[in-house]
Order: sequence, then structure tokens, then C-alpha cells
Amino acid sequence: MPQPCLEFIDGNEAIMRGALDAGCDFFAGYPITPATSLLLSAIRELPKVGGIAVQAEDEIGGISMCIAASMAGKKPLTATSGPGLSLYSESLGLAIMGEVPLVIVDSQRMGPATGGATTHGEGDIQFARWGTSGGYPLIVLAPRDLRTSYELTVHAFNLAERYRTPVLLMTSKELSLTRRSEDTATWQAPALFKRRYYRGEEAEFLPYRIEPGHDVPAFLPIGAAVQVRFTTSIHGPDGQLTSDVIKRREKLEHLSAKIAWDKPGVSLYDYDPQADAAVLIVSYGFAAQAALDAVDELRQQGVRVSSLVLYTLWPVPEGILREALARHSHIVVPEHNNGQYWLELERLADRRFISLQRFDGTLISPAEIMQAVLDAVTVEVVL
Repeated sequence: MPQPCLEFIDGNEAIMRGALDAGCDFFAGYPITPATSLLLSAIRELPKVGGIAVQAEDEIGGISMCIAASMAGKKPLTATSGPGLSLYSESLGLAIMGEVPLVIVDSQRMGPATGGATTHGEGDIQFARWGTSGGYPLIVLAPRDLRTSYELTVHAFNLAERYRTPVLLMTSKELSLTRRSEDTATWQAPALFKRRYYRGEEAEFLPYRIEPGHDVPAFLPIGAAVQVRFTTSIHGPDGQLTSDVIKRREKLEHLSAKIAWDKPGVSLYDYDPQADAAVLIVSYGFAAQAALDAVDELRQQGVRVSSLVLYTLWPVPEGILREALARHSHIVVPEHNNGQYWLELERLADRRFISLQRFDGTLISPAEIMQAVLDAVTVEVVL
């Protein structure tokens, strides 16, 4: 057993620690509450490990630098909040089209627009999925506490490297900036995944060729001895713009297929079922903390209730959701937004849903979740 290591730490520090342990060696971003301390940490810590940190002129410059750094072989991170994510949108599309490994932290706050810069919110959930033109998928993860902020950051880098795609880590003002004592010795990062480089096995390097037995192209950094093409427009395996319908279809189908539902290592969650429980609480993000507290208290009172905490929001972890939803008649969904993921759950199952929504900057309490569960149990008994 590792010796306890109590540290007084906040969520942004946990994320930066995860990034460093994942091998992050480049950061570019623009100050924005509540993500600014990630930029400051990067400026302080990355030079110590031979990395580079840049305060860009704006959000568009920040993500553009990260895309360039990734295509040159770096492992970049950037961080912003809702208004910055809006500005990232076009560059996210470029990263999807160019198959660029990149991790983006969105420390959410109350919106829309500048909203409440120092006020809690988790209202960017649907925007994270649908905020780029074309509707092509992104991998989106959501930590619930300091430990998962650290561990999911490493997962995010692994998934970005594995699938050559931008990955979003959706934290929030409360999680980013709330400081608490934490035993960091219990944190466990997954083994690191390194992007697969082109080794010269073929006579000609085609930067977007999918080789047999693989689902993403081999990587070669821009600036290598072999020419590497990179474009925002639709292209074939050689990176050249194409009007060939078959090559277009293959490219676009590939962008969706490589991030398919329920791929091993992509769908991350904690499912804690109880036999004969009528009610399931599905939670994510900061609301999951209140949900887990409610579950503990209800079980101490003898109320049978199940819990499913989602860490992968997109692509939707349909396998575990269909399994869990089918086992319970009532589903309680607490969210710090206007019910953005509840809508997705309703698509998967015909069940009695109780959507607890809070988007005014205040937090959902365990007591509110407990009352929703007790109300559902009462209805179940009457029925």
C-alpha cells in the first residue's frame, strides 16, 4: 500500500498534474475564468520538463498553436471556458478533419455568452457534442472530483493519441477552483498510449491511409524528411483535395466510425446496482458528488437505490445505459443545466424520468436528490 500523501489541491491543479504525467509538453491558451490557473500552471511547470507554454493573443490563436504543435509531434493541452469554446469551434472542425491528437479542457461556468464568469454551470454538454460543422463526433469526458480530474486527464491524452482526435475534458467552476485535502497517493493513472508513427513499411507515405488492421492513419510529424500534407478540406489518403465521391465517403465514414459507441477504453463509468432497486440515479460532473452522497444516505436508511456515474458523455455509452435503464423503472437525473443529458437518456428507454435541473449558479443538494428518489419509491409502491 502506498503511504498516504495528503495535499491541499484544486481541480485545475489535479488536471495539470495529470497532463504532466501523460507527457504533455505544449500548452497554449488565453486567460479566462475559471480556466486561467491552468494556463498559469502550464507556464510555471512545463519549462521544468522541457515543454513550452504560450499565452496566446486570443482563444483562436491558442487552439491554432496547439493544432500546429500536435502535427509537429507534441502532446498539447489547451484550456478555456464556454465563451472560448465557442471561438474554438472552427478550429475543432479542422482538428477533426486533420485527425489531430489534442486535449481541450472546458471549465464550464453559467451561460450563455459571458454569463456568470465566477458562477457554476455545466451547460456546455450538448455544445461539446454538436458545436462543430458537419456533426462529426468528439470524445467528451467529465470528471466528478479531484481524483477523476487527474485520472481522466491521462485518459483524455491516451484517447487523443489512440484515435488521432481532439478530446474534451468537461470540468466546471466549482470543480476547477474548489480546494480540499486529498490523498493523492490513491490516484492511479492508466498506462500511457503513444501515437503510432509511420516507420517506412510502405514505399510511399500517404498521411491519411488506413493500413490493414488499424483504424487510424500512422503519424508522421510535419517537418519530417517525408512530405506531410495537412488540409482543412476534404481529402483522400494522400492528403490532396479530392472530388472523388468514393474517397470522400470513405474519409467521412472513417471520421465517425473510429469513435464508435462502446469501443473498449472509450466508455468510462461507475455502475453500482442494487438488486430489486426501483430507482436509478444517472449523474455526471459535479452533480455526481451530490448524487453519491444521496445514495449513501438513502442506503443507510434502508432505501434500495442504484447509481450510474458517467465519465464518458460522448460518444454515448449506450451499452451500459441500455443495461442500467432496463433494470429500473424510475430514473433520476440531476444536472447543472437545463436537462441536456436527460434528453439523451429519454431516447434510449421508455422509463419514468425525474429531471433535476439547476442552472442559476447554485448547486443541487443531496437532500433534493434523496427527495426525488423517495417520491419515486412512493409512486412505485402505489402503482
